[in-house]
Amino acid sequence: MTRRFLAVTVFLAAAVAFLIGIVVAGTMTPARAASATAAREAAPQLSAPPPPSRGIAPATIRTGDPSFADIAERLNPAVVNIDATSRGEDRPRRRAPALPDEPDPFERPQPRDRDGPRRGAGTGFIIDAGGLILTNHHVIDGADRIMARLADGRTLRAERIGSDPDTDIALIKVESPRPLPFAPLGNSDTLRVGEWVLAIGNPLAYEHTVTVGVVSFIGRKLFDSSLDRYIQTDAAINFGNSGGPLINARGEVIGINAAISSRASNIGFAVPINQASAILPQLRDSGRVSRGYIGVMLRDVNQDLQRALKLSSSEGALVQDVTPGSPGARAGIRTYDVIVAVDGKPIDSNDALIQLIAARQPGSSATVQVVRDGRPLNFTVKLAERPQRERADLGIDPPQPSSQRGPMLGLSVREMDAQFVARYRMPSGTRGVVVSRVEPMSPAFDADIERGHVVLEINRQRIQSIEDYRRLTDNARPGDILTMYLYKPELNQRALETIKIDER
Repeated sequence: MTRRFLAVTVFLAAAVAFLIGIVVAGTMTPARAASATAAREAAPQLSAPPPPSRGIAPATIRTGDPSFADIAERLNPAVVNIDATSRGEDRPRRRAPALPDEPDPFERPQPRDRDGPRRGAGTGFIIDAGGLILTNHHVIDGADRIMARLADGRTLRAERIGSDPDTDIALIKVESPRPLPFAPLGNSDTLRVGEWVLAIGNPLAYEHTVTVGVVSFIGRKLFDSSLDRYIQTDAAINFGNSGGPLINARGEVIGINAAISSRASNIGFAVPINQASAILPQLRDSGRVSRGYIGVMLRDVNQDLQRALKLSSSEGALVQDVTPGSPGARAGIRTYDVIVAVDGKPIDSNDALIQLIAARQPGSSATVQVVRDGRPLNFTVKLAERPQRERADLGIDPPQPSSQRGPMLGLSVREMDAQFVARYRMPSGTRGVVVSRVEPMSPAFDADIERGHVVLEINRQRIQSIEDYRRLTDNARPGDILTMYLYKPELNQRALETIKIDER
């Protein structure tokens, strides 16, 4: 019994000693060292655990991604500060956004002296060593003098080469005795939501400010649903960023900053660079952009529409309306036709059709294939030139005389169309004419009538057309006072304003 107890005791003591030895050895013995180079070669990237059998695979975090600091350092010399000056009497006042969530172009607030010279600040970026600069149309619109301040401190006079109000793109040029640094252009069609982007600009006159964010949305419609494909980003931008570059993580320009939400500084919009690249040849050669036009209003075919109209497919662009006298109307295209191909190229959406037709030259012909009541039909359409759209937000529509014989009220008006009614949420049953321009230092200017106001009545007589407006203003004489009953969309209220006719 004593021997057995002794043996067990010795065995337990040996086991405890062995375990203590292992612990001590593990604590005191250094681990084998590995070089940093070897560690990087063995593990080039950090990856998440294997994805589950269902769901979205976790993203891989890669090392060695480009630094935004390096990108900013490389591209900053290609970014310029633009100062556009115009005579006060030649440039109409800009109104504030009519709706609280209406996108607003970046532009320095106007001075208190409404009749004095106007100075607008914006941004641009050089796209070739010869001095070509891309910016926004609304930055230089109406400017009598354009100056570009380079990153090296030089200020050069810029020449207007061309501009396109429909996409808010402008091309200007500076002359330099030596080649200028320029920014490489990327491919905005490959952009993805969630990608990191960098914006460089001159917000609130703080030159060469760099901000970083992500792409929040691609293809945002703001002003014109047929052409707009804005990139939305949350990179911090403010007044003065207009025309500046939006840059991807590879250091390529993929957008031109153009507008911001009027309610938040972290919701910005940029014109895709591919849209600018497509019209650059026309801007360089002719100073303007001509686009093909067939005169139809379109919409995509969704499942509900496909079922309701008994369509065989959801592919194509459904014709909602045909403009009388347009190329489409002359060719025989009708409402409810589904356009499925142009010159044999399939059409899967209304955007695809608009982009295809707009890229054609006016005067050229196109074979448009439609499906009507289940039957395929072909129409030969001779394209016209797309009318330039009105953009009340940016103040670019050309002035139209309110009357050839009437007094100089300083007002230009246009009919109130369905698009205006929908955009500004006009009260039901509202009839009148829309103020499209107010001349500086005119009676209407002094009466605080602004662009976008709707003239409902003049001297207590209703206005339902331009003819009514002219009938009530043509006979006015110097010294007369006209009482105008207006609807002001920005305030969502009606108001009475008086205009005293004076000699011009």
